[in-house]
Amino acid sequence: MDNLDLDDVLADFVELEGGRVDLRDDRIQAKWQVELKPFCLSKFPVTQALFTQVGGENPARFSGANRPVESVSWYDAVQFSNRMSAHFGLQPVYQIGESADDVRVVANANGFRLPLDAEWQFAAMGGQSSPLYGEIDQIAWFRQNSGGTPHDVGQKAPNAYGLYDMLGNVWEWCFDVYDPEVYGSYRVFRGGGWNDPARGCLATNRRRSHPTYDIDDLGFRLARNVMP
Repeated sequence: MDNLDLDDVLADFVELEGGRVDLRDDRIQAKWQVELKPFCLSKFPVTQALFTQVGGENPARFSGANRPVESVSWYDAVQFSNRMSAHFGLQPVYQIGESADDVRVVANANGFRLPLDAEWQFAAMGGQSSPLYGEIDQIAWFRQNSGGTPHDVGQKAPNAYGLYDMLGNVWEWCFDVYDPEVYGSYRVFRGGGWNDPARGCLATNRRRSHPTYDIDDLGFRLARNVMP
C-alpha cells in the first residue's frame, strides 16, 4: 500500500456540479426530486488491485487485478472507504458502530465515501434524459456480451461525464437505505451487472440487498465531497 499515491487516486475522480435529479421507484409507483450539491465520483469501480492494496484480502470470485472487486457487502464497502481515507490522512466519512446498521456520516469530511442514490443516478445519466447513455453493446458488459464474467474496468465507452462502467459489469452499492418501512436496513445498489439482460442495465433501475450480503455481480465505486 506504500506505493499508493493520493494524486494518482484523485486523478481518476471527476468533479460534478450537481443539480436536480428525478428519482422513481416502480415497485411503489413513487417519483421524487433531489437537489444535489457538487460532488466527486471515481471514473471507475474499485478494482481488485486497489481493494487488495487497501483491504488486504481479495474477496472477488472472478479474479483479475483490473476487474472490479465484487462479492463485497455494503459494510465492506463502507469500511474500505474509511481505510482509504485513513491511509491518506483524510477525515473518514463514516463512524462505524458494532453492527452494519450503525453507520453515521460525518458532515463535510474530506475522505472517501459511497455515492448517494441520487448522486449515482445523476452521474450515470451523464447530463442526458435517456437512462442509456449510448448503444448498450458499446457502453456495458451485460448478459449478451460478457461471456458470463466481469471484465477489466474502462474497456467500454464512457458517458458524457467521462465515467466508465456505470452500466453493466457489476452493480454498485450506494449509501442509502432502500425502504426502511418495508425492507429495514436494506441498501440501494445500481447499474446492472455482467449477468443482466439489457433492460437491467439502465441508469434509473434501483435494487436493494441486506448490507451484510455479498454477491458476485455487486461492487462499488468511491465518491468524495467537494471541499472549499
